Amino acid sequence: MAKRGDAIGRYLDGWAREEFTAHGITHPVLRRGSGPGLILLPELPGVTPEVLTLGHRLVTAEFTVVVPALVGAPGRPRTTANALLATARVCLSREFRALARDAERPAARYLRALAKHVHGEAGHEGVGVIGMDVTGGLALAAATEPAVLAAVLSHPTLPLAPTRAARRDPGCSARELAEVRARARRGELRVAGLRFSHDRRCPPERLLGLRRALGAAFDLIEIDSGPGNPYGLSPDAHHVLTTGYVDRPGHPTVLALARVVNLIRSRVAPEEP
Repeated sequence: MAKRGDAIGRYLDGWAREEFTAHGITHPVLRRGSGPGLILLPELPGVTPEVLTLGHRLVTAEFTVVVPALVGAPGRPRTTANALLATARVCLSREFRALARDAERPAARYLRALAKHVHGEAGHEGVGVIGMDVTGGLALAAATEPAVLAAVLSHPTLPLAPTRAARRDPGCSARELAEVRARARRGELRVAGLRFSHDRRCPPERLLGLRRALGAAFDLIEIDSGPGNPYGLSPDAHHVLTTGYVDRPGHPTVLALARVVNLIRSRVAPEEP
């Protein structure tokens, strides 16, 4: 019988590991691939095998994929116990400020520094950032860094949304959103948001508000998960690019990932005219 450590090691095969420190915060960072830089932010409970599988798909799309382990140990499987522990850590963490509205989160400052670092190493026009779940809003906040040319928010859940105001909160401060909006208006940035249509953990008000704020610079990708949908998706579907991803030609999650890849590539490595 394979040992648990052997199984985790198998998922991490091919990923180089280092540590990155900025603004007094240090996290392990996994790196793989070649080409323009793409920072993939994990969802809860951390850098799971499903997140690494998505990372591999992005490596295959010819990106240098960088995955900071913002919570949890890299490679650990998605279990109920791991999810509960990671959720508790995020809710109590000053880096995430999970309950705060209009918040500038220390994790966002860390990610802006990481984006600048990855751009310096990978070159090309700039870098892309994909945030998922609790890191969705962090991808948006990271986009105040000039090196970030494309930001993707997949099923963003922070801040937690018990009130109408919280459901509208984009996951960053008003100052950061104003800077993102200014960059978008100058043509320096494109943003996309992904969600399943009936996902209660990712309120529709959050992405609709961003579409109003960013206009043509924002792409909303919403996948039908309502009753009787033609894809057999559960109304509880949440993780668009990982556990909810169905690797079948023509499936809407496959098409959504293709749109994300094309959007980021068009910004960070545009084809010569």
